[in-house]
Amino acid sequence: MAEPLLKVAGLQAWYGESHVLHGVDIEVREGEVVTLLGRNGAGKTTTLRSIMGLVGRRSGSVRFEGQELVSARSDRIARAGIALCPEERGIFASLDVTENLLLPPVVRPGGMDLDAIYTLFPNLKERARSPGTRLSGGEQQMLAIARILRTGAKLLMLDEPTEGLAPVIVQQIGQTIRTIKERGFTVLLVEQNFRFAQTVADRHYVMEHGHVVDAVSNAEMAGAMDRLHGYLGV
Repeated sequence: MAEPLLKVAGLQAWYGESHVLHGVDIEVREGEVVTLLGRNGAGKTTTLRSIMGLVGRRSGSVRFEGQELVSARSDRIARAGIALCPEERGIFASLDVTENLLLPPVVRPGGMDLDAIYTLFPNLKERARSPGTRLSGGEQQMLAIARILRTGAKLLMLDEPTEGLAPVIVQQIGQTIRTIKERGFTVLLVEQNFRFAQTVADRHYVMEHGHVVDAVSNAEMAGAMDRLHGYLGV
């Protein structure tokens, strides 16, 4: 079997003196949607930030397309083809939708142009000249995802994209994730709502206290519900 697009092995991470990740092992194959599930504080967001090189210190291995990146700076990691969409979305309030979309640089070929993005996100096309402050939470989330689709990143890491959104918007975000998968993008998704994760993902890793404690394929979800309830407390 070919090497995974992303292979994380023995990943340790620290914020200052706080040791947050304790040997995380995950793999994401090209074209997959993979979720990290777990309660608040389990280490899910720190895993994404560590892959992106945005923690104080990390060790272990982060291989992307066969290239070791654990010692690389975050700008080099972005140029390699990994993009992070943070939970806080990072929309620039003083810029309109189009200006927000055009702000990140294209780091490699393969990204979507504005016409393709506006076809995928018709709401954003309608709001193209609206400033970031005028967008709803769902529109801001769509803009945050759309913005990294332009860059040419091959692996999109989405941190809690459904957090705080109405159910109808959650359905739209789910359809967006399925569509970008169909277009050849690979997605690593942090999510607390495993029922939503089940509608978009191929496989799931469960985290507790900075460790991966279980791995479940979507086909195995029905038989793993009792375990997942125990891990996630829902």
